[in-house]
Amino acid sequence: MSLLKSIPKIDKFVSKKSFDGYSINLITKISQVIIENLRSEILQKNISEINEDKLVEEVLKTYEELVSPSLQKVINATGIIVHTNLGRSLLSKQSLEKAIDIATSYNNLEYDLKKGQRGERYAHIVKTLQALTGCEDAIVVNNNASAVFLIMNTFAKNKEVVVSRGELVEIGGSFRVPEVMAQSGAVLKEIGTTNKTHLRDYENAINENTSMLMKVHKSNYTIEGFASDVTFEDIVKVASQNEVIDYYDMGSGHMIDLPFNLSSAEPSILKIMEYNPSLLSFSGDKLLGSVQAGIIIGKKELIAKIKKNQLLRMLRVDKITLAILEDTLNSYLTDDLKNIPTLNMLYTKIEVLQKRANKLKTLINTICKCEVIKNQTLIGGGTTPNKKIPTIALTLEYKDYKPNKIEQLLRKNNLITRIENEKVLLDFRTIQEDEIEEIESIIKRVFK
Repeated sequence: MSLLKSIPKIDKFVSKKSFDGYSINLITKISQVIIENLRSEILQKNISEINEDKLVEEVLKTYEELVSPSLQKVINATGIIVHTNLGRSLLSKQSLEKAIDIATSYNNLEYDLKKGQRGERYAHIVKTLQALTGCEDAIVVNNNASAVFLIMNTFAKNKEVVVSRGELVEIGGSFRVPEVMAQSGAVLKEIGTTNKTHLRDYENAINENTSMLMKVHKSNYTIEGFASDVTFEDIVKVASQNEVIDYYDMGSGHMIDLPFNLSSAEPSILKIMEYNPSLLSFSGDKLLGSVQAGIIIGKKELIAKIKKNQLLRMLRVDKITLAILEDTLNSYLTDDLKNIPTLNMLYTKIEVLQKRANKLKTLINTICKCEVIKNQTLIGGGTTPNKKIPTIALTLEYKDYKPNKIEQLLRKNNLITRIENEKVLLDFRTIQEDEIEEIESIIKRVFK
């Protein structure tokens, strides 16, 4: 009982000089929890004395853990350009600076400056998308999964949507196309087999309850061997003949020709638009190289119906997203591709990567054993599945440390690497020029 009486009073405890300069409200909340835990420990006879200095240390440690930002900058040395777990596409500093200026000022988000009346937030990107793609109209929601859901809910609630079995995709986080469709109210009509779907399968599936013929990009996987599918061009023709909507969930999509013959593995937005489709949707933060968004382009009358769906208000994007996306699209329009980091990394020549790798090797070769090697990597983000691109990597070895230990030590310092053939690799396809000295500093700190 005497030990319980020794428990410090909250008001007296939080008045200690050790807490000067800290938020007294947060210190008090933390102290209440810690002291209550102390009381429980005493009652359970798990402790025999009270050390107030240690209590203070525990409170301050908890305080720092709470106020320290969880979302942190890391160096991506994995070589995966569109790394979903590391934030996908990098944003251009130029685009972000413009967005900061917009976000920290009042702006014409939903105000028509010419007419002096309420405007539409989507108008800020429509004219650029029209100029780029030739679409009649466009709308933006918070990601491509939202775009799929909104389109299904608008046009196919309690109606059938025809999709090939080979395209019933599951993307990261166990999100599945069939389940997204079911939640939207659409009725899935599977056709073909896993490896083969023919044009006649689409034609035979159409009935009075059919709303849409849908094609889905095979994100994260390919079907090889005895396999075939139907081109979207043919799907558009069949849909038109039968007066139903054609829709391509492109997943990523790209605006320009990709290097390393990657365009053959990834649908081109501009090429698909030549078929005069009803609707397309694609991501903003994959090969487009911009902010997270789901972009829907297509026929004006269809976009108008989507805009009337009450769900749109729940899925709409904010002023910052629109400002960044508009600047990215303008970069495509003006051929200013240097303003798109994703494309810069993808197009960086091997010779440049080799030079950067040799520079880092020179800086750290007295600390650890390293070797510059030719290698291959993937773009990531579900784009160009299984298509590898050339890269340059630097292997790291230190004393008798196992690769897993080295990887863990570097990761704790926000340097994210990959392990291949029992060696830790720093892949220069995703390492920025201004990060080389920072990596040197991390390695010197880790391998003292």
